[in-house]
Parts: sequence; C-alpha cells; structure tokens
Amino acid sequence: MFTLPQLLEEDIQRIDAILREMLKKSDASLALLIDQGGFLIASQGNAGSFDLTSIAALSSGAFMATQTIAGLVEETSFSSVYQQGETHSIFITAVDQQCQLVVIFQSSVGVGVVKYYASAIAEQIAAQMKIAAERNPEGGVDLSILNLADPSAIFRRQS
Repeated sequence: MFTLPQLLEEDIQRIDAILREMLKKSDASLALLIDQGGFLIASQGNAGSFDLTSIAALSSGAFMATQTIAGLVEETSFSSVYQQGETHSIFITAVDQQCQLVVIFQSSVGVGVVKYYASAIAEQIAAQMKIAAERNPEGGVDLSILNLADPSAIFRRQS
C-alpha cells in the first residue's frame, strides 16, 4: 500500500507555488494535486462552483481505469488522461506513484500547451514529494484510513 510522505507547511507552500506557475504559463483555470485514492492534497486557481472533492475522486478513478486499460492492451502504463468538453477540458497526468496532477482548462486553450507545462510541473511536484519523503522515510500518511469525523490523528501542529 502506498502512503503519502508527511507534508509540512513548507511542502504545501512550494506545491501551491508550482501549481500557480502551471496556471500562469498554461492559461489553465484550475490545477489540483490528488493522491491515488482520490483525496485532494492541494489546489490552485478558480474553482468557481466546482466540487473539488468529487472531481478529485472521479479523476483518480478515471486515471486508474486508464491504467487498467493499458494493461489490457499490453502497455505497461498510460501516463495521462485527456477529456475534451465543449467549455472545459481536463488533463490528468501521473506525478509519481502516489499522486496525479489534474488540470482543468477552457476548451479554447490548446491541450498541447497544457501537456507541455504539466510534464515539467509534475516533475517539480515529484521532486518536492521526494524531499518530504526523505525528511521522514518511515513516516507517511494513508489517507484511505482517515477518520473524516476526527482527522486530528493526522492533522496536528508540529512541536
């Protein structure tokens, strides 16, 4: 079972800055970092009336379904998913084994631009996640066992 590294405030600040950079360079509307279970880790951009919790969960499911399809057609992996809509499109790409980057953008924005910047941004996020993991190799968080009624076991102040 994969776990996220323990993320400190400095990690989230760096990830937020990376996501903002993605939005600025690509002209996308919204960028989400999610874990493989569909939990939202960070988001930047104009969410408007979007339900980010549901988008994160469903994006993860779409990505995992695509990975299963890859196996069925004898591919080791498909690294991204692209859904084109009339007004908004979504691009999902792997960051590392634990996370995916979800980018929502106006359909008038070219997917090529989004894919180009998403690749570089995913590498930067993966590097920050690696820094977090190396800080505490034995630590980590499995969000799938999170008690939503009382998350205090995971979210607490550092001493």
